[in-house]
Order: sequence, then C-alpha cells, then structure tokens
Amino acid sequence: MSSETDLKNLLKHLDGRGYKAYKDLQGDYLFPDFILFIDYVQGDPFASPSRLRARVPAERAGFPRELYDKREGRIALEDFLIRCFAQAIEKRVRGRRGTGKSGQILIDCGGQEILERSAMVIDNDYVEARFSVGLPARGRTILGKDAEEIFCREIPQLVRHSLFWEMIPQEKARKHISGNLIQENLRSKLISRKLIAFIADGSILPRESGISNLPMQKSSVIPFQTPPELSVTLEDPWGGKIRGMGIPEGVTLIVGGGYHGKSTLLKAIERGIYNHIPGDGREYLVSRANAVKIRAEDGRRVTMVDISPFINNLPEGRSTTNFCSEEASGSTSQATNIMEALEIGTDLLLVDEDTSATNFMIRDARMQALVSKKQEPITPFIDKVRSLYRDRGVSTLLVIGGSGDYFDVADTVIMMEEYRPRLVTQKAKEIANLFRTGRKEESSKNFGKVGVRTPYPASFEPRSDKKIKISARGTDKIQFGRDNIDLASVDQLVDSSQTRAIGDFILFLLRRKYLDGKKTIRQAIELGFADLEKKGLDIISPFYGQNPGEYAMPRAQEIAAAINRLRSLKVL
Repeated sequence: MSSETDLKNLLKHLDGRGYKAYKDLQGDYLFPDFILFIDYVQGDPFASPSRLRARVPAERAGFPRELYDKREGRIALEDFLIRCFAQAIEKRVRGRRGTGKSGQILIDCGGQEILERSAMVIDNDYVEARFSVGLPARGRTILGKDAEEIFCREIPQLVRHSLFWEMIPQEKARKHISGNLIQENLRSKLISRKLIAFIADGSILPRESGISNLPMQKSSVIPFQTPPELSVTLEDPWGGKIRGMGIPEGVTLIVGGGYHGKSTLLKAIERGIYNHIPGDGREYLVSRANAVKIRAEDGRRVTMVDISPFINNLPEGRSTTNFCSEEASGSTSQATNIMEALEIGTDLLLVDEDTSATNFMIRDARMQALVSKKQEPITPFIDKVRSLYRDRGVSTLLVIGGSGDYFDVADTVIMMEEYRPRLVTQKAKEIANLFRTGRKEESSKNFGKVGVRTPYPASFEPRSDKKIKISARGTDKIQFGRDNIDLASVDQLVDSSQTRAIGDFILFLLRRKYLDGKKTIRQAIELGFADLEKKGLDIISPFYGQNPGEYAMPRAQEIAAAINRLRSLKVL
C-alpha cells in the first residue's frame, strides 16, 4: 500500500500532463488516520467523477457499538454521517476549479427521509465513506497542485469532521438514531393495533411549497391535533408515550372543502412508509410499510394483468383475465395499478379522487338508468372496496371531494377543516340514510382472484448499442437498454438513488437467474431482497468490487412497478 507522501509525489509528477495520466492514481493510500481508496478514475473532466472511499478503523473512529448494533440504528447513524460529510463539503471544500466537474467533491446525501444508502458503511471493523471527486484540469491538462489540495488537505478534513465520534455533534447523532428507532417501533405496532396509519399530535404536515419537501415554516402553519374519538397512545422503545390519531383498518374517507388539507394529509400518509429526520414535522407519522398509492395512468403499457375483478365483457370479446394494452385508458390503468399492487403485496391502498378516473371510481344512479350494466364493462371501485377488505384484508384510504356515494361503504369518515381533522362518520351515515342515491351495487359479493405472472427472461435486455445501459433520470425515469421506464406516476419514490438502485436490481435479478421463466415477479424480487439482507446494496452493482456509493434502498412495490412498466415485458 502506498503512503500519503507517495500520493503527493505522484500528483507533482502528473502536473501539466494529459488528463488520461490520472489513471496512475488508482490504488490504495495510507494516511495517518485513514485509508484512501481510489477505485475508479474518470477519463475526462466532463465524465462522471472519480469514485473514492475513505476508511477509518472502527477502534480509531470511536463510535459506541450500541449506536449501530441494531439494523435501524446503523441505518440512521450512516445517514447522519453522510449528512455530516455533505455539510463538511460545503464548509471546507473550495469547489469547482478548472474545466467541467473539476474540483467538485460529492456524496449521495438524502432529503427529509432516512434511507439505507451505500454511501456510508459502518460495521465492527471500520467506518467508510464513499464519495466522488472531479479531478481538476484546465482543458485536458492536469492541475496537479489543485489535485494535491483536494487529496491531501480537503479530503482529510472531510474525514476528520464526519467519521470520528469525537468530532461530530454527538447529541444530534443520538437524537437522529433514537428518532429512527421510535418511528420503526411505531410502525411495527400498527398491525397489532389494527391501524393503517398513526399521526402524532403536533406533527407539521404542510410542506414549504409544491416543489419542496421541507416543512412549512410560516407562523400560520397549524400543528396536527387529533380528534378525541380517534385518539391513540403508543409507547416508544424506552417507555415514553406518544399520542396521536390512529386511523383504523377498513375503508376510510378523508373529506372536506378545497384547500383544507385533504391531499396534504394523504401525501403525508403516503410518505409515512419512510422514517423522517428530526425537525421534518412528520417524525412520528407512520403508515403500513407496504402501502401503495394508486392513481389513473393514461397511456401506460399493460402486460397480461388479470383486471377481471373490475373490468369484464369488453367489446369484441377481449380478455380481461390476461389484459394487455399499449396505451391503457384511465380506468383500465387504475384497475391495473390496483391488481399489480395486490400481486406484489400490500395491506393498504391510498387513493385521491383528483388523480383517479371518474368512471372507475363511481357510476351513479342516473348513469346506471341510462347505460345498463350489460353495456358497461367497468365495475366501479365503490362496489369492490368493501370486499377488498373483507376477502383480502386490504384497507383503502380515499380522499373524496365530490362523491358522497362513498358514505355508504365507509367505515370511517374524517373531515379536514382548516387542516384540523374531525371525525364525522355518524353524520355521514345519517346523510347517506336521509339522501338515498338509489344506485345499485354492480358487483358480486366476492372481490375476485388476484393473478400472478411469470416474466420471460428475454423480456429484459439492458443493452443499447451492444453495451449495458442502465441509468436513472431523477425519480421519473429509468433508461433500461433501449427502453425508458416511465415512473412519473409511481408517487412513493423520493430519491433518484432509489431509481438508480431499481434499474441495477432488475439486472441483478437477471444475472442471478431469479428471472428464469419459472419464478413469479414477486418470488424473484423476494429472492433478491434476501440477498440484499445478507450482503447489502453493493451486491446489485454491475461493477461489484468498486463499492458504488449512489444507491438508496427501494421497496419491492416500486421495483415491481418498474418491471410492470417495462415496454419489452412479456409474461407467462
């Protein structure tokens, strides 16, 4: 292993040479307090930055073992250290110097959610940060002195202020970890308490803006306050008590006027599948871990999905037990999204009337009178939502602003008034009895079957121009070979590092032969996650061994959503 002095001498030797000479840096270097690994060196100042790791022995780093002996504690501590590293970059790195990405130091840092990431690793032997550096050049001429400043002054400072227990804000770290453990503990209690979600009193649900996930800071923001009838008290791991609103299983409506907080509450519950950082306002808001947001998705491709519980008797005798469409309508796409969510596994569907197909949600009495059931292939969701819970144990939370017909099938009705929830179930039932709609139920008593599908391995071709090409474009798109997977309507992705992981996870399933033409989509994904449990996110990298630092853990539900939207998908 080379030394820090060797690295300095090499950088002096490289000064003024052509950019490709930077390849000589690849290797391991022993610094006084850490080892620097230069795993990959970019070939051009405009190319993806070089990948590096800084590793500190666990004994020298000094982190108390009890902070990371549990998985959720480790994830939270890793998340906190990534944020420390990112803050140190802002304070201690001079920034861009030269052409292209020259002089930049980057680490994959999260937003308001705490996600398992590959950018930081803590185990019993070491603490390791994975980051990238734009090696400095003017044009394509190496700037050796600037590179020496990065490697021998800036990086040691970043390591010192983020990977040593004595140098980080310890109380903030403990709060970060304990908050994550509390949220995980609260979520684990939902099933035994027969709840689909819990929102603690005092939570701040509104966000700063439509394009920001930060909490609203205005003095007029209204902290969440539980209606007495839905008040629940849950204990945290240390015996503390947290009071808030528990939403029971079954069919729940969120109603109220426009701009009173209906969609804000649903959005918060939708993100309650994740744990949040201290100060986010949603730290103690949790929902079922496998909850899925459902919406209409005009134009999506559908491959052999059994949508017969909702749609039957199509013109020209088209099958709905193996339904296919190159460009599905709003109603067929929403039916497909529900059936695919049931196929991969969920306890909770989240639905907003505003993003749903009207003819899928309801067919009122007047329309029933004009268009007979024999002429209408769609069985509206209102006639399936109860059997969905009764037969399959899947609850539904709906934001409803215009269709009071849902009062007839609801177990719980919550009204939002100026961002304050109020239980109005009894009043809604009284109104339903007083103003009978006269509509007829259009469904059999049973929900119907949920199909399972086995994909053909040949469906997955990640090559473009003979090269494997997989890349994420924000949270909306994955380029998978020649295909673009459109995830714009998959609302619960929060980080582009998740979409990056999803693309490589699909390739990993193919390499491991889990997508072998015998296993279902769900079986293949479950086998992949079993490998992740043992070996971590690194295992999905096509460049395994280079320790990629730009993955964040996705859920099985979003991986399945990506597979289902692959336009080359073929299934048995």
